[in-house]
Amino acid sequence: MPFAVGGNSRIRTNVPAQNAYNSLDVANRNISLRQLRLSTGKRINNAADDVAGYITSRALLARNGSLKAALRAVGDALNSSYIIMDSLDNIGLQLNSIKEATATAASGAMGTSEKVALANAAFRMVQQIQTIVDSTVFGGRQLLDGAFSADFVIGTNAAHGLITLALDLTTGNIDFNVQSNDFNVNSTNASNFAGVMGLIMSEFDNVSANDLGLFSSGKLSLTLTSLSEALDNVNKVAAYVGGVVNRLSSQEDLLKGQIVNYNAAISRIEDSDVAKEQLELVKSQFLQQASLISLAQANQNPQSFLQLIQG
Repeated sequence: MPFAVGGNSRIRTNVPAQNAYNSLDVANRNISLRQLRLSTGKRINNAADDVAGYITSRALLARNGSLKAALRAVGDALNSSYIIMDSLDNIGLQLNSIKEATATAASGAMGTSEKVALANAAFRMVQQIQTIVDSTVFGGRQLLDGAFSADFVIGTNAAHGLITLALDLTTGNIDFNVQSNDFNVNSTNASNFAGVMGLIMSEFDNVSANDLGLFSSGKLSLTLTSLSEALDNVNKVAAYVGGVVNRLSSQEDLLKGQIVNYNAAISRIEDSDVAKEQLELVKSQFLQQASLISLAQANQNPQSFLQLIQG
């Protein structure tokens, strides 16, 4: 700290001028600091500004980055789920149309030609189901081909929480409660559809006047029952995905709230208070001007004492 030194009748060492210079240097540094904080909007621009605050703010920034990555993963999972749900809804509509055509064929008023026409119409719906399956794609992957499974990191904790979105429709999947994974309705090897054993959807194309096949009197009842079960299973899958969407939506809201809270915490630690910094800047500018005046006056002191030794 500076001290006011008396006995200033010495001209070799100008202590008052040195004190004034030091004060001027401090004021200049303080002005530079306030201008930097005002221009960047940050109180902590480097680790030297606040050692503890720097560590805390960087840790919060890293955490916030992870939360933002998790939010993007939730968005991807939601996009996939919405696409799946829409496709399953379309498949359900087509199945319902096929079921209606089959129920109409069961009427005793329908002749052979009418039944063949209904079977042909039903097969067009079968083809549309296959088109839906083939075109349900996200990120270059088919979502309803029976093999889709993806892990999404939707949370950040000690275990990096995952959610697995899978549509395998396998026997062991108690959430789906269906028996099969075969959506490939046009395959000649397909012996089932949507978890119903023995339901071969491509057989609708084989109905003819000579062989009514699925629409024959001996098979109509079984066909209707199988279609009802298939429709129920598709609806179960859609309901399961809907539950996943609800969870993802909740997680999305949670992550958004956490990101805002972390941003607020970082701001309180790292951002500058503009009003306070402006006040300190004005104060330092006054001190700068006072130090300049004091330095000029202190530099005049030796001149006064030199007059004593002038001849």
